[in-house]
Parts: sequence; C-alpha cells; structure tokens
Amino acid sequence: MKAMGIDFGLARMGIALSDETKFLASPYMILKRKGDQTDIDILLDIIEKEKVDEIVCGLPYNMQGEEQNIAVKTRAFMDKLAEQSGIDIHYVDERLSSVMAEEILKKTERDWKKRKEKLDSAAASIILQDYLDIRR
Repeated sequence: MKAMGIDFGLARMGIALSDETKFLASPYMILKRKGDQTDIDILLDIIEKEKVDEIVCGLPYNMQGEEQNIAVKTRAFMDKLAEQSGIDIHYVDERLSSVMAEEILKKTERDWKKRKEKLDSAAASIILQDYLDIRR
C-alpha cells in the first residue's frame, strides 16, 4: 500500500505518492482544479489505481504558527475526500515546503516556467517525505 501527499491549492493541487514500503515520496502529478467533486473523483481514481491507504495533506500556517485563511478550505475539501475514500487524513505543517521545492528544482531545471509546472507536485513530495520520515 502507498501513501499520498497533497499540496492543496485553489487553482492547483500537487500530488505525490510513496513507494510501497512508504520509505520514499516522489512527485506524481499536478491536478488543475475543476471543482471539488470532480477533483475528488480524480483523487479517488488515483487512490484505487495506486492502492493508497494513507493521505497526508500540508496545512498552511503563517510564520507565527497560526493557520492561514486557506486552511479552512483545505480542511473542508479533505473532510469530503476522507468521507468518500474512507481514508483518514493526516495534516502536516507545510511552511516553506514550496520554498524548499523551488530550491531543489533550481538545481535541475533552469527555466522558471518549467520549474513552476513542477513546483506543486515537488512540494507535495516534500510534505509527504517529511511525514514518512517522522513516522520512522
């Protein structure tokens, strides 16, 4: 079974998956948002196809450790996903995950537009990897 990492956004969601041993997280895809139920249906298909039994979502905090406004929307969406998938959602602090993803991508991709296309799924893999590392 695998774990799925989600970097939630209003326009896009980054998706990452672990290997079957839940040791290593890798970027999987970027989901361009079409609407909550359509997006959930796409995630449910991935969950079934990839045999996902655990979901980790980055929760946005500001630098003072307080949840940002988008956290309410994040939790609402994830509650719907948990209800329809039957899988519990684990939340992790996603502060600086996009910054870290950008730094990693700079090393392999010089073109900003190409980096931007990969940024959300790279951030999701960082969120998921942090969770997997803490669990070990």
